[in-house]
Amino acid sequence: MAFPRKKSLLVLAGVLLLSSAYTGNETNISRLPCSDFQTASFLRGMNLKIRFLLFPSSNPSCGQLISISDDRNSSFNTSLDTKILIHGFRALGTKPSWINGFISTLHRAARVNVIAVDWVYGATAAYPTAVENVTKLALEIFHLIKKLLELGASETSIHLIGVSLGAHVGGLVGQFYEGRLGRITGLDPAGPKYTKASPEERLDPGDALFVEAIHTDSDNFGIRIAVGHIDYFINGGKDQPGCRQFLGYKYLICDHMRAVQLYISALEDSCPLMAFPCSSHQDFLDAKCLDCSDPFQLSCPRIGLLKQAGVSLSKLPKEVKVYLVTRPSAPFCMYYSLVQFHLSQKRNSVTNIEITFRSADSTDSTKISIPKQKQMGQGLLAHTVPACQMESVVLTYLPRNRFWRKDATSITGKFCTAPLPVENSEKMFCLSQNLTLTGKEGLLHDLAIACL
Repeated sequence: MAFPRKKSLLVLAGVLLLSSAYTGNETNISRLPCSDFQTASFLRGMNLKIRFLLFPSSNPSCGQLISISDDRNSSFNTSLDTKILIHGFRALGTKPSWINGFISTLHRAARVNVIAVDWVYGATAAYPTAVENVTKLALEIFHLIKKLLELGASETSIHLIGVSLGAHVGGLVGQFYEGRLGRITGLDPAGPKYTKASPEERLDPGDALFVEAIHTDSDNFGIRIAVGHIDYFINGGKDQPGCRQFLGYKYLICDHMRAVQLYISALEDSCPLMAFPCSSHQDFLDAKCLDCSDPFQLSCPRIGLLKQAGVSLSKLPKEVKVYLVTRPSAPFCMYYSLVQFHLSQKRNSVTNIEITFRSADSTDSTKISIPKQKQMGQGLLAHTVPACQMESVVLTYLPRNRFWRKDATSITGKFCTAPLPVENSEKMFCLSQNLTLTGKEGLLHDLAIACL
């Protein structure tokens, strides 16, 4: 399909704004009985039939159908931030299964207005048809926000949260406001028909004061390019742990929907979903990116509602890729430690070591390699509890024995570790004595890492 360019979109928005029935100072929002999402059949996808449901902080479980012509008994609180949820393509024409939980979580996390955009009718039928409806939907949301601003809300208080195709809808809305809205969060922004689109045709960093994206299915339904100020590539942005246990439709969408589950978990759980800037996911796993000094000046970004994701910069760089790993299920957060082994002397072959952290409730492992004629190897160990709660470490030497050549039966060296982010060597914890590892069994040693 052909996308309208940014200038054309802005002109179209202006024309429709002037000619729309949504004009005049009498326009506002009124409280109505509780309403729910529509259900559409496959054949109704050409009918956009948009509805906006307000879930106010005063009654967060009741979706009030927004009226644009009556200001009596308004439930919209102009002093609060407003979260606008925009779902994506709905293959079966049903209400998103995650929407109620998402709304409840937002209200528990902060005192806010929540507006859910119901465009199930326009999102049903063939995916290309839903894509064709994106611009029209974005214009309707543009009008909605205009009325919120007339009520007294500020542009910076508006936070658009778009899922899949809804992320690009949010991007167009942000373009209509020339990037002045407060925040846009894209939860696995859709890839089909958007990966090769220009920034004017999709979500991009210029669409709001802060734009972030969470990528979980970049090899299938999600987009593989960076589209925000900060782009989180979860487990590399592709295959998510725990998703291979499903069959059928759940299997197909599991990776794609993980972004929604992660965001909800980040708002519900106390442990942080922290990420680190790096050139690639593999470099992150190889412990080549241990802090957030470049470009975030030591403030690592976190998924959630923190301002600018917790990054302390007056001006954010664009399209910074950040990486993290997760558990297979909620709570998804993991903690990270740099692990190192220093050989007492160089060897003429590669040295492989498995390192395992143990606590009362968890066992987490990684493998590191020390190149030949080198004395130190390091890696990243992701674990489910903080390092200071780990009780012991198990070090296992993995000799590479082949029938024509036997590896050494033992190695000697020193083990060191530090929780991430590692800004300096003072955070390193090393076992006091050299350890001798054999290829027969792992060596268990107590850990006593201080909590920071």
